[in-house]
Amino acid sequence: MTSIYSADGQNVACTVIEAGPCVVTQVKNEETDGYKAVQLAFDEKKVKNTTKALMGHFSKANTTPKKKVVEFRNFREEFDHLVEVGREIKVDEVFKEGEFLDAIGTSKGKGFQGVVKRHNFAGVGQATHGQHNRLRAPGAIGACSYPSRVFKGTKMAGRLGGRRVKVINLQVMKIVPEKNLILISGSVPGSKNSYVVLEK
Repeated sequence: MTSIYSADGQNVACTVIEAGPCVVTQVKNEETDGYKAVQLAFDEKKVKNTTKALMGHFSKANTTPKKKVVEFRNFREEFDHLVEVGREIKVDEVFKEGEFLDAIGTSKGKGFQGVVKRHNFAGVGQATHGQHNRLRAPGAIGACSYPSRVFKGTKMAGRLGGRRVKVINLQVMKIVPEKNLILISGSVPGSKNSYVVLEK
């Protein structure tokens, strides 16, 4: 992350994302595929690490192998001039400064965590009245004779993170077209160098 100054002098925390160039590898339509979609590929990949099936797929688009392939449904009509197999799409052709977008990614995995960190439980909150090792414990999880079980969905300790997360309404603060960089306000899910899908 970094920070930049907005037009009104505010220091805004931003995430820097390399968002291109993306290559159109396939255009799906209702006649042949049953639905309309555009498939984009990003990030160079070695030929030796690519299967023959994918090599054939990329060769149809007349492009080199890519690591990440994402499909977008309901592609806006205003971008129809960009939808052509083998065409490279630059970041400034889709996004403009000042508009809002959504970021989708896989959040950082934090392993097995207790209820205080996972669900924001408060714990006991005090160390008196015989509480010597219950400060971060979950407490009671249900009644005894009835219902004689623990309800599904009860908040307990468990694995935290490592899930698909969508952060909405992030503002585009700046675009650097020569390097295909986009700076968006706030944080996005995932660790450094992980893949993020940007939607308008």
